[in-house]
Amino acid sequence: MLCVYVCVFLFLFCAMAYLNGPRLLDWSNSPPHLQFNRYVLTGYRPISSVQDCIRSLFYLHNELGNIYTHGIPLLCFLVLAPLYMPWSQISVTWLGVVHFLACLSPQLGSVLYHLFMNHEGGEPVYKKLLTLDMCGICMINTLGALPIVYSTLLCYPLLRGAALLTYIGLSSYAIYCAVTARSSVRRLRSFAGQALFRFFFLGLRLVGVGGGSPTAVRHFLTMEALAVSGGVINIARVPERFRPGLFDYWCNSHQIMHVLVVVSILSLHWGVLDDLLWINTYDCPAD
Repeated sequence: MLCVYVCVFLFLFCAMAYLNGPRLLDWSNSPPHLQFNRYVLTGYRPISSVQDCIRSLFYLHNELGNIYTHGIPLLCFLVLAPLYMPWSQISVTWLGVVHFLACLSPQLGSVLYHLFMNHEGGEPVYKKLLTLDMCGICMINTLGALPIVYSTLLCYPLLRGAALLTYIGLSSYAIYCAVTARSSVRRLRSFAGQALFRFFFLGLRLVGVGGGSPTAVRHFLTMEALAVSGGVINIARVPERFRPGLFDYWCNSHQIMHVLVVVSILSLHWGVLDDLLWINTYDCPAD
């Protein structure tokens, strides 16, 4: 899946260099609600209709990389994940479905946000799209962790149910904080409670308490490390803050974050698969 993602992206990168679009704007002439990264100086799309936003998939601008770094893996997950999920070996089917939705949600929200953010509806439409993007992130934090909690407390059904409900409640509050946050730093902080909850369960596994596949923990730790690294890079605006204008179209902080998020989702996918197959083969000890 990762190889397909890289090959398609490289093909599109080469193709876009030969396609022409409308006259692009610089930072000072772009709409105020799109002036959130002062180190990206050029390549802003003009205010556009829905049709013109869709046409922007086919010419070079400074959001193109953000669209495709999540759009291509979204299509790959949508087509390939259901085919390669070992459904016949998964005894708790709803966990597999939840996991599939978790892998799709952040990429779908992100693609819609970046594709239509310059819509002629202006700032009100932009804020709705940003809310959708934040909800997608919250959904993977919520749905993506349910198999982890379930596997860890597999042999403790009452405690497992309480933990799942607690995490869903915590996630609901995180969604509210994320969609009402006024800065990228505060949005990142909104997910801190969810992260601490997940780290608690991963800590239980590391000390040998609870269940779960022994090989899954390293995938989950990799997932967390990549997600946090991507968030920090995005907030720090690295590398474009050191050479404003050089990374307007490619390799800026948001695109780097997108790539790290995709690899993070793959790590979650591998870890959850390990857990789901483990559930199918593990028998809880008798009381």
